Amino acid sequence: MTGPETSRDGAPTTLAWLCHPATLLALVVLLVNDHVLKAAFPGLLTGKLSDVAGLVLAPPLVAVLLTLLMPRLPARAAAWVGLVAVGAGFAMVKSSGYAAELASSAWTALAGPSLVRADWTDLFALPALGLAWWTWTRARTRPVRYRTARLVRLLVVLPPAMLAVAATSAVRYPYALGTTTLDGRPAISIGAGFEDPYMPDEPADGRWRVSEDGATTWREATDDEASRLNSQDSPRQQACAPDDSRRCYRVVAGHLRVEQSDDAGVTWRVAWEVSDARRDELARRYESPGDPRRHFSARELVVYPHAGGGHEVLVANGRDGFLRRLSDGGWRREGFLSVRYTDPTPELPAVYDGGRVQRTIDVWLAIALALLLGCAVTVVAGHLAIRRGGGGRGWGIAGALTLLLTGLVLNASWSQVDGTGVVTVLVVVPLGALAVAVLLLVPWLGPAPDRWVGWTVGSFLLTVILAGLPMVGWLNGTPEQARVAVPLALLATVPGLLLGVRLASLADPTREENRRDTPPYPPYQPLPPRASLH
Repeated sequence: MTGPETSRDGAPTTLAWLCHPATLLALVVLLVNDHVLKAAFPGLLTGKLSDVAGLVLAPPLVAVLLTLLMPRLPARAAAWVGLVAVGAGFAMVKSSGYAAELASSAWTALAGPSLVRADWTDLFALPALGLAWWTWTRARTRPVRYRTARLVRLLVVLPPAMLAVAATSAVRYPYALGTTTLDGRPAISIGAGFEDPYMPDEPADGRWRVSEDGATTWREATDDEASRLNSQDSPRQQACAPDDSRRCYRVVAGHLRVEQSDDAGVTWRVAWEVSDARRDELARRYESPGDPRRHFSARELVVYPHAGGGHEVLVANGRDGFLRRLSDGGWRREGFLSVRYTDPTPELPAVYDGGRVQRTIDVWLAIALALLLGCAVTVVAGHLAIRRGGGGRGWGIAGALTLLLTGLVLNASWSQVDGTGVVTVLVVVPLGALAVAVLLLVPWLGPAPDRWVGWTVGSFLLTVILAGLPMVGWLNGTPEQARVAVPLALLATVPGLLLGVRLASLADPTREENRRDTPPYPPYQPLPPRASLH
């Protein structure tokens, strides 16, 4: 249908507001500023520009979403709700640290790690709502009446508008990139990134700091010093002590490990390490850790003399900051050496020494994965039975999409902490149970006999048990890493899948005794013939 919409539909008018040239200009400015200019020219101008553009774009976006959800809502009411809600919400978040923290949590759940700041100076951008109101007064006289034009504008404008409004100041994570010496003084390179793939890689990607007092305090390197430091060879993965040429140290790439040699590099032994299993558990207590092998591994080291005698070692460990060997031989994780950042640096998580690796959250995630794989096998079996009985693909597709959504939730929660494992199970269990119940009930009411249901439930339990075995081993350290346990769990679904395929042969659309249809009404006596009028 391409005819005009009814006058009671508010979406045509609010969509015209969203597609007004001034609103579209605000959309372009917001996208370019947040994704290009802020990274290239961070500062006051780019920060305030996002606030102004967002206040122009957000009210019509809210109004469009309201009228799409409630078509009977008058366009004028939706416009007022959009203006008032955006203005009040912006003022509250920018003036209250508590509100900003809640907004940060909400945006992180929707769009990934994000940081919404409370900054009362941003309130000077509120007059931009006047421009949004002006665009409304111009757009309301020219609603988009035809459905084809409305659909095209929705598909072209609505997705980037939602993306632009959802973008916030991303959390920048400090990153220990390199260590070296400059004229005998220790120097470190610290960068910052958002998440994969936006993490720094080389020492030249960061900012250099130099210490004048043996790594106690640090200052910014001058331009000349930074140029000299960047010209040095990198990576610096091995060095010997200045006071003992036979004592050498080296980092082991891909691991949080430093090795030591007492015979000038002929033989090596481990001087300090965090095992891979404990390293992975440590990484999971960081926000957006990425690949632990890349971001939580020893990168460079430097050995320098200590003022009181002996030597010290400084190691760059990526997201885990710097490791320092003191002159007395003890090793200590130093974090980022009291360097201040625009974004607050969280407290350095502790490494658990001795005993089993702490797996409180991982237990819930392992349970969720085993249940999800069992549900997947059941959905496949139900889909095949329905198709064998002559049914359509709709039930199977719906079940697959439900499990896909559940899998995305599980994947997003896999590297998170602070109780998300419990939340994940609370999502996986209801959605998986819904998919399983439907894909069991539909064949049972149709062509599948009772024994099909029993065998299918058995394949579900078999899969949960088999998939759970490698996850239980992972929780106990064998295998040590999830990237080994998860593929083993996926492989464990094969017996259940094969059984589900075999069970499809039990479905038979011609078996009347297997149908659970409502029994027919009892037969009635035929009506007597009508008397003839003649």
